[in-house]
Amino acid sequence: MREEAILDELQPQMVEWRRFLHRHPELSYHERKTAQFVAEKLGELGLGVTTGMGGGYGVVGVLKGGKPGKTVALRADMDALPIRDEKTCEYASEVEGVMHACGHDGHTSTLLGVAAYFSRRKADVEGEIRFIFQPAEEVCPGGARGMIDAGVLEGVDVIYGVHLWTPFAAGTAASAPGPLMAAADEFFIDITGKGGHGGMPHVTVDSVVAGAAVVMQLQSIVSRTVDPLKPAVVTIGTIQGGSAQNVIAESCRITGTVRTFDEETRALIRKRIEDITRLTAEAYGAKADIEYVMGYPPLVNDEEETRRFFRVAPAVFGGGQVSECAKIMPAEDFSYYLQRIPGCFMFVGAGNESLQAVYPHHHPRFDFDESAMLGAAKLLVSMTQSYQGWE
Repeated sequence: MREEAILDELQPQMVEWRRFLHRHPELSYHERKTAQFVAEKLGELGLGVTTGMGGGYGVVGVLKGGKPGKTVALRADMDALPIRDEKTCEYASEVEGVMHACGHDGHTSTLLGVAAYFSRRKADVEGEIRFIFQPAEEVCPGGARGMIDAGVLEGVDVIYGVHLWTPFAAGTAASAPGPLMAAADEFFIDITGKGGHGGMPHVTVDSVVAGAAVVMQLQSIVSRTVDPLKPAVVTIGTIQGGSAQNVIAESCRITGTVRTFDEETRALIRKRIEDITRLTAEAYGAKADIEYVMGYPPLVNDEEETRRFFRVAPAVFGGGQVSECAKIMPAEDFSYYLQRIPGCFMFVGAGNESLQAVYPHHHPRFDFDESAMLGAAKLLVSMTQSYQGWE
């Protein structure tokens, strides 16, 4: 196949780009040099390029084909994480305390490879292809909303995205129709009591005791309020209070996260957290202030576009290598694009024990099998050509 030959030829370039970006990671909302790198490569390919999108460092490349047709958007994220790279390899991060620990360097390089492929076949493209390089996927409120507000989806008919995923073996792919990734919300609870001497608790209001009661009561929400057929998680991440062993703390802070797959459950859990926290604190004579932050919504794949994935992907990876993915609790701001237009988010396996690509995402020794970028590129190309109706 012509596409196979072109993409195979581009594979070493994708690896080179990925390793450069891995050595020079940038945090969310600070992707200045990464955006410059992407814009330069798109310009060299002859695409129309817009920078500074979304009030930050978003980049969009536009390729108008030689024939009329539909507009497909393809998206990659560019930001890194505040994690110290502990790998020993020639492309390890050169920025102290910052690394690409989630594969976004691979996503960016893959999409550049796809842009290079379509630039060589511009005359065959039926319609328009829009390449979205998005900043700040890792930090709420996320870069997707800014890109949408800037107009990246105007005139777009469908959108596709991939995530290189080390829990799945290289050479495989997975997705699922409907809810695939969870909404991710956060809460911050400040409990105020009345401090005092540890030996005289009767004249105090112990914020730590009230806080401990709140923590235990919140554990009942999923088991006793949420429909057991609807997956949900309420996690307490931190509890902080007190300064000495003989001092009753005036205040206590609790923080946590909530993961859900539908808006009804999402709203229910928020209300229960707020009600339980306030009433439990009052029962102990304390006061609770709650800041509840609604993060990314659930990622919900379009039914028809997911069926397209299951038609297209076996030709790329082999029939036995494509599967329906179970729901996962991590969140993705690709969900905002799918709220606006049809599309499909897909996982491409990138784990390989022989290459030590076995560490979880966001781990200091995270790495992935770079051959997965070729599979991801072929998948995005095949999805695009299938939708536009050309090969």
